[in-house]
Amino acid sequence: MDQKLSERGRHTPSLSYINATHPSLAKPPRAQTQFITFQACLSSSSEEKNIDRMRSFHFVVVLALAVAISSPLAAAQLSQNYYASICPNLENIVRGSVQRSMQQSPIAAPATLRLFFHDCAVRGCDASVMIINPNGDDEWRNPDDQTLKPEGFTTVIAAKAAVDSDPQCRNRVSCADILALATRDSVFLSGGPNYAVELGRFDGRVSTRNSVNLPHGNFNLDQLTGYFGSLGLSPTDMVALSGGHTIGAASCSFFGYRLGGDPTMDPNFAAMLRGSCGSSGFAFLDAATPLRFDNAFYQNLRAGRGLLGSDQTLYSDPRSRGLVDRYAANQGAFFNDFVAAMTKLGRVGVKSPATGGEIRRDCRFPN
Repeated sequence: MDQKLSERGRHTPSLSYINATHPSLAKPPRAQTQFITFQACLSSSSEEKNIDRMRSFHFVVVLALAVAISSPLAAAQLSQNYYASICPNLENIVRGSVQRSMQQSPIAAPATLRLFFHDCAVRGCDASVMIINPNGDDEWRNPDDQTLKPEGFTTVIAAKAAVDSDPQCRNRVSCADILALATRDSVFLSGGPNYAVELGRFDGRVSTRNSVNLPHGNFNLDQLTGYFGSLGLSPTDMVALSGGHTIGAASCSFFGYRLGGDPTMDPNFAAMLRGSCGSSGFAFLDAATPLRFDNAFYQNLRAGRGLLGSDQTLYSDPRSRGLVDRYAANQGAFFNDFVAAMTKLGRVGVKSPATGGEIRRDCRFPN
């Protein structure tokens, strides 16, 4: 298992999302079953670093526009029983498929959870992050999304295929809702809470590189609260959602700058990370229980063992330290607040037919 994790944790910059730039994808066959891969490393060029800094300044404006597309009427359409008469066995089908995906890959769960956030935080929860545009102008080809793991996409694509194999459900369940359910199941099957998911989202038809603005690993607390606030999420929601880092891993490029004497990092932990970066090129976000969804992430922060600077700042900044202490001591409190925050996140940018939403037959392409 450790060897498998190490191999899958490595980054392979030459990989692409089903050879997305190939001309034949302009009009793809509906039965196409090829799967996805992604470039995993961000460029370290000075030009892209400057662009990265510019994105940090502009993300609030862009995300405010993203939130604006979520109307009260669209959000009101969500219901836990939305598919009760449309696809009554939906949740069992998706859970079974996610379980199979997790058996095939130990990083399917964290990859799916991260995919859900990257989707909802950009254009709203409309599965636009999965769209392939033949001209190359789509979300997943933005540098901030090139770090997404292929296992998250294949988990959703497999679940979509499983749902559509039921004649009653075929082409009647949105990719956005399947992603939301697959995310919940990824959390639960990793040991986290089993929460009810609001359903009724429609899929977006637009995906562009320039629409992607996401929080970075060096954000301070003000930047984090500003970002999440632009999505309509509170500081409590932000700290609770950060607990999703209890599963998953990060490339050394995201935290390597901290290994040279960051006073908020435990020196022994820094030494261990230097060894990891010299061998595997990545490290687990929660070194204590990397495959289990629990509150160890917050306990790590109290010990100066947060991997990302944006994680460790939750404890080093006294304004959020109380929540970290609360979640570190009480896993139930963390689970409750995480579920509340995920529910709110799942309402961001919800589409309806009136706002251009549809139910994609293939999650990778608008109908």
